[in-house]
Amino acid sequence: MATPVINPYDGSVIDTVPDYTEAEVQAAISRAADAAQPMADMAAHQRGAILTRTAHIIQSQAEELARLMAKESGKPLKFARGEVSRAVETFTFAADEARRLHGETIPMDAAVGGVGRFGYYVRVPVGVIAAITPFNFPLNLVAHKVAPAVAAGCPVVLKPAPATPLTALRLADMLREAGLPDGGCEVVTGGAEVGNWLVSDPRIAMITFTGSPPVARKIAEKAGLRRTTFELGGNAATVIDEDANIGHAVGRVIMGGFAYSGQVCNSVQRVYVHRSRYDEFRDLMIAGTQKLVLGDPLNDQTDIGPVINEAAAQRIEQWIQAAAAQGATVAAGGGRQGTLFQPTIIENAADDMQVMCAEVFGPVVALAPFDDFDAALAAADNSAYGLQAGVYTRDINKALRAVQRLNVGGVMINDVPTFRVDQMPYGGNKESGVGREGPRFAVEEMTTLKLVVINVGV
Repeated sequence: MATPVINPYDGSVIDTVPDYTEAEVQAAISRAADAAQPMADMAAHQRGAILTRTAHIIQSQAEELARLMAKESGKPLKFARGEVSRAVETFTFAADEARRLHGETIPMDAAVGGVGRFGYYVRVPVGVIAAITPFNFPLNLVAHKVAPAVAAGCPVVLKPAPATPLTALRLADMLREAGLPDGGCEVVTGGAEVGNWLVSDPRIAMITFTGSPPVARKIAEKAGLRRTTFELGGNAATVIDEDANIGHAVGRVIMGGFAYSGQVCNSVQRVYVHRSRYDEFRDLMIAGTQKLVLGDPLNDQTDIGPVINEAAAQRIEQWIQAAAAQGATVAAGGGRQGTLFQPTIIENAADDMQVMCAEVFGPVVALAPFDDFDAALAAADNSAYGLQAGVYTRDINKALRAVQRLNVGGVMINDVPTFRVDQMPYGGNKESGVGREGPRFAVEEMTTLKLVVINVGV
């Protein structure tokens, strides 16, 4: 059976991919399991060379990849090109990690019983990794799982999102072209049942998943004692104090809230602005938002493309309508045409409205004024999520107070929570996840320590 891959902008069929059967998933895992020892035995310079060659191949096909992503995900071409550049960096960083993967010596004689012994540990690959990725970054979020796994010496069985499998399949071809052994990166396509078969197989040593908390909980139940890393959602907040550079903050909030139609886990969703600057910020943001170009993602001028499907657009619309019915004000946008949704600014939203307390995953930003900085920090932190937060202030004491008080995986001072470069430790607290991505940190998750102690005197 085959499933069509649909262009979310115009509904056209781009291609079809097979729905893997349980037997086919098991066969893919078998091929990965057969590759586990050869990959573990591969020299660090060989793994590094494969990753470096993959980065070069990606770069050589950058425009083709960007257009493929724009078609299958609806991501505007300008952002798809940026994702390709980031994927090149992700593979390059992973190549560096492959070459410097190492252990440490242990001062055994620090303990009375350790005198006369020499100790050290090495990092060894955990084994076959199951990787499940979302639709919103069909290249770079795949890269953040596959590239560190190769660096660590682990084969991967990858299940990309059903909406965006084509880029992942292309990347697997590139890895093989770069010299990755057979079984080193297997791709299985299909729906939830394929993911269930994948994570249920006992030969999987680790599961790395990016997606929603409910699905992560189901995976965790099946994982048992196996390793897991979860990069989940958010409803990221930005606090803008009275001394902030408002011009810079407005531009960054517009980018952080509306890039890729807000379908980014660390997208700006809640913005708390000091009351003395609130009107200025709101007016500038409305003006800037109204300049954004909505349309065909393959048009170089497009800023906002479609959301991933009609169901997502309908849900976003319903949440906005519910907020308005409960007293919120739609200050800009709010309309849609099919999967195209206008970038939307909401005011006067209560904390318990879905546009505030849940993850919209759409082009919606809610604004709220504050009088007290510490109260704003508390409001920003009043969330089930804890991925990243942004704080605009020129007061170093307030900045450090925000770092201390916000229970999130990353605090961006004088920037928005959407900021990410690919070598940094990325992940969240609370409902936003477990573990960290970024090649160095993912490699640590994908390796285990093996201790060696030599009794020198025997």
